Amino acid sequence: MGPLALVIVLVVVGAWLIVAYNGLIALKNQTLNAFKQIDVQLKRRHDLIPNLVNAVRGAMDFEKSTLEAVIQARNQAVKVNATGPEGIKQISRAENTLSSALQRLMVVVEQYPQLRATGNIGQLQEELTSTENKVAFARQLYNDTATLYNTKQQQFPTSLVAGLAKAQPADLWEIEDQGEKAVPQVDLSLKPKT
Repeated sequence: MGPLALVIVLVVVGAWLIVAYNGLIALKNQTLNAFKQIDVQLKRRHDLIPNLVNAVRGAMDFEKSTLEAVIQARNQAVKVNATGPEGIKQISRAENTLSSALQRLMVVVEQYPQLRATGNIGQLQEELTSTENKVAFARQLYNDTATLYNTKQQQFPTSLVAGLAKAQPADLWEIEDQGEKAVPQVDLSLKPKT
């Protein structure tokens, strides 16, 4: 092998190293951005909850435990001091607790027709539903991006460059609440419930 062939091989290997390294860095930053999108939606959610709680508080005096559970779960979620994709499990756990408390609150609100008739409550419920959908989409984007990043780190020969790029596997956002994992039961029969 002549000197020209050696130079060509070195240039090709060097170019591949640069492309692989930059590809991992790009995926790392996309994963971080996707996480930040979740963070933006969670902030919106956290800001809506006090308005909803204040709107229903007067009419639901005897449902104080439900309201207090929502307030406590929201405060706990806001206090989580984890940042970035490496803190996803801790954030996920707090947000799942908040989701459960909010679901209980929504069930209770549905039991009060006078509350639902109030425009403010209906608007807040719609806003919260819209935010929950945005959170779900942001989580899906994050999981898709993190999975792509994790896969790229494990694929050969890119795995040889992962250490240089300081690539670490990103945790995925998972549902921990068994109630959310359960398949909803739909009964379309017209038989009365027994």
